[in-house]
Amino acid sequence: MISANDLSRSELAALLAFHAEAGVEWLLEDAPVDRLAEFEAMRSGRAEYRAAPPASETAVGRQQSAPPANTSREPGTSRERRPAAPPAPLPAVAIPDEQAVREAQFVADAARSLGELRTAMEAFAGCNLRNSARNLVFAEGNATSGVMIIGPMPYGDDDRDGRPFAGRHGEMLERMLSGIGLSRENVLLANAVPWRPPGNRVPSAREADICRPFIERQIALAEPKQLLLLGNFTARFFFGTGETIHQMRGDWRELTIGSTRIPTVATLHPQDLIAAPINKRFAWLDLLAFKSRIG
Repeated sequence: MISANDLSRSELAALLAFHAEAGVEWLLEDAPVDRLAEFEAMRSGRAEYRAAPPASETAVGRQQSAPPANTSREPGTSRERRPAAPPAPLPAVAIPDEQAVREAQFVADAARSLGELRTAMEAFAGCNLRNSARNLVFAEGNATSGVMIIGPMPYGDDDRDGRPFAGRHGEMLERMLSGIGLSRENVLLANAVPWRPPGNRVPSAREADICRPFIERQIALAEPKQLLLLGNFTARFFFGTGETIHQMRGDWRELTIGSTRIPTVATLHPQDLIAAPINKRFAWLDLLAFKSRIG
């Protein structure tokens, strides 16, 4: 069996990239950790950091508390052969807190153009999602069109290409738009969360809160006259409800960004149409209503 010690640096990097693509975020530990309880505590504000298992409960702690092993001399030398030092315990993982949200808000408010905002977001280190993502996926298209379309977060193709709605999702979106006389070149495309979560998982509540100032600033700078939201996560992100996309779709609502109220409607994401083609009929009705609204 090949171990990590047998791999070169490039092979280790490729292996880590593979695990990141598959959604692996945690290393195995000696003591089990209840991640669900940890997440619930984080959401309720009862925990700011993931507590590492007490040293006495870990293999490292057991080795440190055990009596030192006997040493022996290496054959043919006067040097003593000492047992290998135990590995250092992994540090506790900091969970993003309100400080990161405030920093994101400050960075977003300071940007006076979409170009400045993109540069600031590329330098922002307060969101853990950027550590596993290949690229920042920023708004793309015609910022003066008056029409902005927002998806949930980048998927694998988007992360690879560094642009929203790439690959199969982009092809499906282009078909959706062409049916009502639009194209990706004459609208502004963006994502609520600009970095791809590992394994395409849904962003956590904290990750969404940190990223919120960035997408709201993109909207404020572009000043769209209408917004089209795609998918369940995006609609819940902006409307702040627990309804499903099938309950929210086609229902025009007023979204307030700063002091501006923007007519907004939600419909199904291209992935929903790919996974279940029967959804195309619902998306088509929503798109026709959107077309009549934008004239």
